[in-house]
Amino acid sequence: MMTLADFLAEWHDDSPWLTVHTSGSTGDPKPLRVEKERMRQSALMTLSFLGVEKGEAALLCMPLDYIAGKMMVVRSVVGQLKLISIPPSGHPMADPTVRDEPIGFAAMVPLQVYNSLQVPEERERLKNVSHLIIGGGAVDPDLENRLRGFPNAIWSTYGMTETLSHIAMRRINGAQASSWYQPLPGVVISQDDEGCLVIHAPKVCAQVLKTNDIVELHADGQRFKILGRKDNVICCGGIKIQAEQAEEILRPYLAAPFYIGKMKDAKFGEIPVLVSESLDKKTLEDIISHVLPKYWCPRKIVTVKKLPVTETGKPRRSVIPLNDG
Repeated sequence: MMTLADFLAEWHDDSPWLTVHTSGSTGDPKPLRVEKERMRQSALMTLSFLGVEKGEAALLCMPLDYIAGKMMVVRSVVGQLKLISIPPSGHPMADPTVRDEPIGFAAMVPLQVYNSLQVPEERERLKNVSHLIIGGGAVDPDLENRLRGFPNAIWSTYGMTETLSHIAMRRINGAQASSWYQPLPGVVISQDDEGCLVIHAPKVCAQVLKTNDIVELHADGQRFKILGRKDNVICCGGIKIQAEQAEEILRPYLAAPFYIGKMKDAKFGEIPVLVSESLDKKTLEDIISHVLPKYWCPRKIVTVKKLPVTETGKPRRSVIPLNDG
């Protein structure tokens, strides 16, 4: 695992480039060579958008092996923030350092936020973070509801390694809460013929980036909602099923962690598969049959002790375990 000293040495060396690695949520992790100046521009865009001020304490609680952790360090350097580095964990607000230092700016994954809400003392410290951004995965509606009354600004971010962290944010609490992502200044969005998001962000990415995220554009042409991923569309007997939309319908009814994946099928081409940590198949089948449209219902249920996920906590939908019970 990369240390803070390792990254700072690389950041301050004479090379205008450094190497980052994708998270592996849509395939095997791969290295990308990026310009430090573009990382600096990304940091400036974020700091300006949020209004983070010089001297504020910034919390680094994610691994430096991935872009999210690296960019927190770059933002601290560029914005002259006081960087507080703690070992990555599921309970960052439990760290002794955080107990004694008011945090002005922090970036976390949903799991870290969820865990912090379970412990009263950690919840209070989280509530006092002035600027909190949540990335690396979708923010569950229940998690949003639990954060809605927090006094300081909390944002869900949209981005990827190729865009050097996020290029858009969505406020999830307060009077400005919205279901629409707002691109950062200098970012222009559009759709391709398949309804996927196209990003033009010249300050952080030299090429126009065509994503696999199917989106709905707002009437103003400036904001967008994520509907799902093109590679998560399941074509079952001519019916197109968006895995994320099926999960959204099921989420209020299924307590155990789960996701919808797909398998090849001789008759239907592809079939939806439910992978769940619940071992009660009969209950799962009953819920699914009463909640989902008939043609969306998973044709196979796989139960596992632990869901396959990437190192950053995203579901590996392409992995359907064979040891269904």
